[in-house]
Amino acid sequence: MSYRAPVADQLFVMKELAGLDAVSKLPGFEEAGLDTAQAVLEECARFNEQVVAPLDRAGDTEPSTWHDGQVSTTPGFKAAFEQFAQGGWQGLQHPAQFGGQGLPKTIGAACTEILNSANLSFALCPLLTDGAIEALLTAGSPQQQQQFIPKMVSGQWTGTMNLTEPQAGSDLSLVRTRAEPQPDGSFKLFGTKIFITYGEHDMADNIVHLVLARVAGAPEGVKGISLFVCPKVLADGTRNDVHCVSIEHKLGIKASPTAVLQYGDHGGATGYLIGQENRGLEYMFVMMNAARYAVGVQGIAVAERAYQKAVAYARERVQSRPVDGSLPRAATIIHHPDVRRMLMTMRAYTEACRAMALVGAAAYDAAHAHPDAQARARNQAFYEFVVPLIKGFSTEMSLEVASLGVQVHGGMGFIEETGAAQHLRDAKILTIYEGTTAIQANDLVGRKTARDGGAVARAVAGQIEATEGELAKSRSEHAAVMLKRLRSARQAFLDAVAFVVERGKSDPNAAFAGSVPYLMLAGNLVAGWQMARALLVAEARLAAGEQADFMRAKVQTARFYADHMLTQAPGLRDSIVDGAVGVTGMALEAF
Repeated sequence: MSYRAPVADQLFVMKELAGLDAVSKLPGFEEAGLDTAQAVLEECARFNEQVVAPLDRAGDTEPSTWHDGQVSTTPGFKAAFEQFAQGGWQGLQHPAQFGGQGLPKTIGAACTEILNSANLSFALCPLLTDGAIEALLTAGSPQQQQQFIPKMVSGQWTGTMNLTEPQAGSDLSLVRTRAEPQPDGSFKLFGTKIFITYGEHDMADNIVHLVLARVAGAPEGVKGISLFVCPKVLADGTRNDVHCVSIEHKLGIKASPTAVLQYGDHGGATGYLIGQENRGLEYMFVMMNAARYAVGVQGIAVAERAYQKAVAYARERVQSRPVDGSLPRAATIIHHPDVRRMLMTMRAYTEACRAMALVGAAAYDAAHAHPDAQARARNQAFYEFVVPLIKGFSTEMSLEVASLGVQVHGGMGFIEETGAAQHLRDAKILTIYEGTTAIQANDLVGRKTARDGGAVARAVAGQIEATEGELAKSRSEHAAVMLKRLRSARQAFLDAVAFVVERGKSDPNAAFAGSVPYLMLAGNLVAGWQMARALLVAEARLAAGEQADFMRAKVQTARFYADHMLTQAPGLRDSIVDGAVGVTGMALEAF
């Protein structure tokens, strides 16, 4: 079954929900209207459907290999990456002054989804390069920006982020890689970094590593971490003292080489300080936040691919007569109610999370480019609130959707040859890297809700209430059902916000015991809100006689989301507000 990019749905979301017309009026984005978006997405779809997607299965069966410090990627990856670079895809969102196209995130995020649906393992290389570019744009010196960014934007070089060490996973206060200052202003780096995506490969001439390390005498903990740029090949063409000593054997994303990098075994790896000493974690968070959003989009991408595969199988697999007796013989399984329930679950989750992500991207664009300071601040607050939802909810969603994809295939889904299992295996890492779901949830509870007394959370709920007002004006049955479910979910969310704000002060364990359910409730609500908005648009378009088949399907998908996803919100609320004792009550020695 061949992958087909969901361009029509992406354009619908951009135009009707994300407000692409308003984005194209922002300074610097004047050429980024609907016509540009359609042309870019259609070309992105063509390239990925024809070049990148056919390599997805090969990447799973013929993963990257390591030999004597060298990594060989899956056959076909290098040639595909050359075409990717030549097509200008790496520079899509980056500034024109460095060779990029300067398009808004609203368009770039849709292209990111298409690339990751086509081949998640392949797409990880550009994803990390994007993050490295963002970090250098934020904190790099003009000389560093000119030296590194143009060649990363062009795809000649790629980038990595080096945080994790054997003893330092999510707790970066434990980083021990050291940096020794040199007379010429450079540093020598010594240490081991693990889980470095595309830390070594054969697809580009150079790899630009961004490395967290401690300068001698730096304070302990996170306040003593600095950020360095450490290229694999130095400016004079010599090989730097950073070497890949192994790559990991993984559950999924097997074609993406996850490297163990050793710095300084032969005298020290030459690195250059980015920004100021001891502010490395602050700079790296720029890269991490960009990556967290992108990982959420990866979840949507895997879900879309799993859904397409499941639909294709359900249309072909003949099994059992319909329960209503409508056919005298065995029918394709798409006739059976529970198969349709699974397919609708996959579709509704994917479309809702796509809408949430693209609406978030538009807020990011406005936060950075809007001429009005208050509008920038308002959009920045909204974007920061939804990033943990996009990352956490969308990736947890992708696991459920990929698992349902296996289930639709039945026993054949458990057989590797069908390819359904690959999506499930690939999806698992998305809930883990760039901060686990619990880390996203702790951020949502602590920084994004409790810190401001729930102000931004309640402001989002206020926007949702306004949509309820629009639903109330409709006379359709579907809008009435959506109104009922959305209102109930919003109230459940507000109850949870109140609990998090109050109990976070007096009993942090109680508040954080429900952090992941709180994230799932918030994600479900915000995604469902977008489906409610989509429902209103689709009904108006149907009344005007536009795109009847597409709009009817959108209405039905929104109705399913209301009945089957938003109805989960009150239960999540109860587990947050009343469930802490069940989480923390067990004595530790009883486990």
